[in-house]
Amino acid sequence: MLRHGLRAFVALSALMLAQPVWADAAKPLAGQSISVLLPSGQRPGLAEDFEKETGIHVDLQSLSWNDIRAKLVTSLLAGSAPADVTEVDWSWTGQFGAAGWYTPLDGLLDEATVKDIATSSIFRYDGKLIALPYNNDFRVLIVNKEHFEKAGIAAMPKTLDELLAAARTLKEKGISKYPIGIPLSPAEGTSTAWYLLTKAFGGELFDKDFKPLFTDPSSAGHKALAFEIDALKQGLIDPAAPGLIDMDVHQLFMNGQVSIEICGEVGRLALFNDASKSKVAGKAVAALFPTASGVTRSLGLPEAMGIPVPSQKKEAALAFIKWMSAKEQQLKNYTEAGTLATRTSALQDLDKAGKLESGKVLIEQASTAGGLFPQGTPIWYPQFSSAVYTAINQAAKGQLSVDDALKQIADETQRAMQQ
Repeated sequence: MLRHGLRAFVALSALMLAQPVWADAAKPLAGQSISVLLPSGQRPGLAEDFEKETGIHVDLQSLSWNDIRAKLVTSLLAGSAPADVTEVDWSWTGQFGAAGWYTPLDGLLDEATVKDIATSSIFRYDGKLIALPYNNDFRVLIVNKEHFEKAGIAAMPKTLDELLAAARTLKEKGISKYPIGIPLSPAEGTSTAWYLLTKAFGGELFDKDFKPLFTDPSSAGHKALAFEIDALKQGLIDPAAPGLIDMDVHQLFMNGQVSIEICGEVGRLALFNDASKSKVAGKAVAALFPTASGVTRSLGLPEAMGIPVPSQKKEAALAFIKWMSAKEQQLKNYTEAGTLATRTSALQDLDKAGKLESGKVLIEQASTAGGLFPQGTPIWYPQFSSAVYTAINQAAKGQLSVDDALKQIADETQRAMQQ
């Protein structure tokens, strides 16, 4: 049955590429029904709009990010499709790709679309594109511009040294007691901040063979953790940070207690500038992330859509992915639900229309957002991330030195690789 479905999928792919399946003049898949599993927060009327244009009915299911992953793994291990189209997070690429759970999209999407969605490369495993990004996420520096103005800081920091200097000035002038906001608790946000700072120090975490580089004191990963611990010891980071998750840091920024949010989420800018929810509305701006060299660099953490191999509705599932990735839909999803467009052309249109907070910065930063693993996300990423945030939290509490924390991460990673 599965082989038959795959043959049918390949046979119809040429027709689907030649003519959009949702064209008004012809709806060859009308009457079919598909299920779509995505995180909560999709725009109202999305499923109805798709059915109106294609004739394909959508059962849109929404779960939390963690619940989605659990459902996907449970279903796919059993050989069944959790839905015809599902969420695929960047961090699942290695595990899902190695398991062969998702239908490769190569040759089924036009090259212009894949090129316009720059973060597509993050979802390649063994050279195959297993999902297409629909929700953009990359990291920037977010600052309280009023705090900077009061401190007499005229320019956004371009280097990490300038970032620390700005934080010291903000603290010395009493503008913010703990200027830098960063989570150091045993949670994923802590790992993400270290990954970004490793990029900022100009390096990678592993070599091409996945040998850890970060235990070397001259490495970018070592410098990144030392940067965090030194800033904590200098009183530039709240001593409560070992107990703070990223949401806590966001709230401190919105309360005006933090001047600089390291590892700022681009999707948070609108929230930070919402007067009904934030005390710093109109004062939060994005800046290009500073680096050791002064040449900005960022980390891409997008969400994508993929088609599980066991799905029996692959043609209609592909039609949904193509429809969702169209520029007009990305513009609508952003304006109605805040889902940041993955197409560079859509970001440019939003900026021209004045609808994108710190638009020019975001567009420039988006072009620098690379994946955490140039060679592809490994299957053991979940164990690695857990080892990272556990060790960093211990270092922040003074229970481990920087050297010992990084050695612990390397040892745990080696064990995960051997499982």
